[in-house]
Amino acid sequence: MKKLMTTALIGSVLLASGCATQTGLVQPTQKVTPAYSESQTFFIAGIGQEQTINAAEVCGSAANVAKVQTVQSPKDIAFGLVTLGIYTPRTAKVFCK
Repeated sequence: MKKLMTTALIGSVLLASGCATQTGLVQPTQKVTPAYSESQTFFIAGIGQEQTINAAEVCGSAANVAKVQTVQSPKDIAFGLVTLGIYTPRTAKVFCK
């Protein structure tokens, strides 16, 4: 019975977990490959921390920026779980026209 409860608990946690994505759409784009993609380091869920990317510099000018995105991928979530939330990376992406 105890083994069944443990299995059910683990299954519930896996089903409840998911990826988080924040997207800032500047201009419509059909591109699916980002011009820039890099994992950024945060600690304790990023409370009070910032990371900055100059999207205009990545795309050559501000007029060429199509969208910016912050993704918490399964790999990022796994790192957070393994370190009990002390290390919580996120992946930043910049898409150009």
